[in-house]
Amino acid sequence: MKQKINILLILSAVCICFWASSCTKKPTGTGGTNTNAGTSNLTDTIIKNVSYGTDSFQKMDIHLPAKRDGNTRLIVMVHGGAWSAGDKAEFGYYINLIKAEWPTVAIANMNYRLASNKNSIHHPEIMNDIKQAFAHLQNNKGTYVFSDSVAIVGASAGAQLATIYAYNYNDLNNIKCVGDIFGPVIINDWNWYNSFNPWLGKNIKDILTEYVGTTWDSTAYKAVSPYHQAKSTSQPTIIFHGSLDPIVPVYQSQRFKGQLNKMNVKNEYHEYIAFHSFDNTQSSDVIKKMVAFFKTNCN
Repeated sequence: MKQKINILLILSAVCICFWASSCTKKPTGTGGTNTNAGTSNLTDTIIKNVSYGTDSFQKMDIHLPAKRDGNTRLIVMVHGGAWSAGDKAEFGYYINLIKAEWPTVAIANMNYRLASNKNSIHHPEIMNDIKQAFAHLQNNKGTYVFSDSVAIVGASAGAQLATIYAYNYNDLNNIKCVGDIFGPVIINDWNWYNSFNPWLGKNIKDILTEYVGTTWDSTAYKAVSPYHQAKSTSQPTIIFHGSLDPIVPVYQSQRFKGQLNKMNVKNEYHEYIAFHSFDNTQSSDVIKKMVAFFKTNCN
């Protein structure tokens, strides 16, 4: 019992450290190569809680760089939280890192309706939220001012959502590359399905059932697994994972890397000595690598 309590305390501290990193001092950086620098007279603007639907969860924060124009790239960010929790505010620190490394990029940081058996919110409803968010951005790109070249990135469950959306729902054909930060990518992982998550205090099968909308169903679970949905036409994908992750097994990302290689999908895989979170030094490295990857492939 004592050992279990210690594990819970460690995991809680790690996760609090990750999400509370947005409270640390704002990172500084040279900004790297000033790729796609605009030429307009527009100023740096942040628009909070923009509604892309009628539900209170269907909101996003839009960060628009100065001098933006029709060549300005866009990053869409999808938060984690085991599909049934979390908030866009958790990406605050990462957004500051991105801005320091790539000051000319626009960012849309979105919330979405959370998985809930009570409210009948499952995978299709969440995918529809992301679709509505993209539709709002596309319909108003002349007002916001950015290009049709978009990168999408998520963390944890948000990484699975971002990746599966890019691979299977890119109807506008504007998502050019994907960032996967310790995301679960093999949802039909039987061993994982039958394990217990000590941080959330839940069985993984209960979490996945709420998200997918059904108990174990090999076909349904494969359909929402980026590992199984990757194909030769999938977008270039960069993956980050902690080797000590007790929540999403690191072997899922390792196997995903192998699957992308098999499908001839351009990809990078970076592994850190970390739990289900990265410290500030690791986070800075993640963003540097991700931005470099996006600059190369978001065309």
